[in-house]
Amino acid sequence: MAKPKVAVFDFTGCEGCELNKLNFENHLLDIIEHIDIVEWREAMDDKAKHYDIAFVEGSISTPECVERIHDIRNRCDFLVALGQCAVSGGINAMKNLRPLEESREKVYGKYKDLFPTLPALPLSAYVKVDFEVRGCPMTQGEFLKLFTSLLMGKKPIVPNHAVCVECKLRENECLYERGMICLGPVTRAGCEAMCPSFGQYCIGCRGLVSDPNKNAMVEILTKHGLSIEEAEKRLKLYNSAVYTENLQ
Repeated sequence: MAKPKVAVFDFTGCEGCELNKLNFENHLLDIIEHIDIVEWREAMDDKAKHYDIAFVEGSISTPECVERIHDIRNRCDFLVALGQCAVSGGINAMKNLRPLEESREKVYGKYKDLFPTLPALPLSAYVKVDFEVRGCPMTQGEFLKLFTSLLMGKKPIVPNHAVCVECKLRENECLYERGMICLGPVTRAGCEAMCPSFGQYCIGCRGLVSDPNKNAMVEILTKHGLSIEEAEKRLKLYNSAVYTENLQ
């Protein structure tokens, strides 16, 4: 039986999710054994006409990005958004919070006309995304579960509950009880509450649950010492592209 042909692509982002794939250590050889990597800019010069699975990192932020993502979508069976930039726009989407021309002027100055740009948006704003691996960088455990499911022809299980649930399952002391703030109540689980388990508060890098209660989250944050402006800023860090439309 032929191995699935896999390609990896990157758009606007730091490429940290791609590099995180190389940190699988004991799992890396097992992964490579079950697939045929046919295109990956960071690892090879080869090109392919068709892919069974395309893993795509980064947000869409230029006209060229739009053209490329449509081309990739047309040539793959399954498209997987890899990491928060690809899933929700990520930190890149913070530029959407101010006028686009102002951002171009600030970054490029007199050369701004040489760099056409668009609002930073997730892949799903332009093409159908079959599956997502969230996190900044992408969560390794979740990637392995999705990868295994795809190889077995099964639909991956996608968590849609808050990180707080995972904290409870791991019997973590709530960080609010320790005088810290945390975005766990509105952040989508799947990371096994990694940061709170090591004493660090959740910054929301996995994006939002499907029905977040923004008002309650802001109330909690302000009750624990943040201004409304600072509370809103923390919520927007990884969610600028979806902030207005998805928060209630």
